[in-house]
Amino acid sequence: MKNWKKFLAVTVACTAIFGVTPANAAYQLSDEVSNPPAALQMATQIGVLKYENPEMKNVANKDAILILSFGTTYKDSRTKNIDATAKAIADSHPGVKVITAFTSHIVRKHMIEDEGKCDYPTPEDALAQLKREGYTRIELVPLAVIPGIEYKYDVALFHEYKTQFKKMTLATPLMYWQGQENQADDVTEVMEAMNFPQYKKGTAIMLMAHGTPDPSNAYYSVIQNKLREMKRNDVHIYTVEGWPALEDVAGRLKMHHVEKIILMPMMMVAGDHANNDMAGNEPDSHKSILESKGFKVETYLHGLGENQNIRNIYVERANEGWNALVQ
Repeated sequence: MKNWKKFLAVTVACTAIFGVTPANAAYQLSDEVSNPPAALQMATQIGVLKYENPEMKNVANKDAILILSFGTTYKDSRTKNIDATAKAIADSHPGVKVITAFTSHIVRKHMIEDEGKCDYPTPEDALAQLKREGYTRIELVPLAVIPGIEYKYDVALFHEYKTQFKKMTLATPLMYWQGQENQADDVTEVMEAMNFPQYKKGTAIMLMAHGTPDPSNAYYSVIQNKLREMKRNDVHIYTVEGWPALEDVAGRLKMHHVEKIILMPMMMVAGDHANNDMAGNEPDSHKSILESKGFKVETYLHGLGENQNIRNIYVERANEGWNALVQ
């Protein structure tokens, strides 16, 4: 075990093959590893990703930030959450070009149908435009909550487009580090920043996450454990499309004689999942299902981006990627 820890010793000075250097990473190859294969280098690319193109090292710097969001068709929530967070990031980088792109083609399609236009390009179109306009150093900023499938798409974009620019970085999602050795505890930081509603005894909060078939779904177990460490045994994570499901949590709350439940989303926006799946009046909505089980139910329809504390954390994540870009 000691030899393995030494093999994966913490260092911030190691330059990876092909120019990709993980910034703020927990484990990187030590200098004692000579001629490491590309696969081993790729396996240790974690944290803020950075690529420097050796063929463009003498090209002048022209910087831009590209914010990557899934998007939403709920215009009011889009303004209060996505646009507000993008503005906070832009305000922390005056004079820098900042673009917000939507990764969901379905969201963009419905926006065009319902609103007559979509002012948010795809990431691919945005990067192509930045290239045409002569930008040479690009930071990608994901508005993902955990490093799930959406973040993997962002990582794929990074690797697909990095060689077209002088330098490119990819910041981490809202929650990435879990308090590993020598690393921050993003999960606790975010949970402490949450605006949990006030309530009386006999009430529990059910925090609705999205869920994913990706192994990153395990983050929800980590979040639940961190909440227990914070003595927030009243807050319970469940997912729309993953584990744990609504019924898993509701059954436990019934056993503990909880009378009232407050439903709130742990998503960037209070969009379709929050307004319909969670708070809708249809028989299969989470609110209706819980009411049918005898609970009193209240809904809290606010996305994470409405929370100033959460916006500040997104700015922190963006600043980490920016520092890696310009250093």
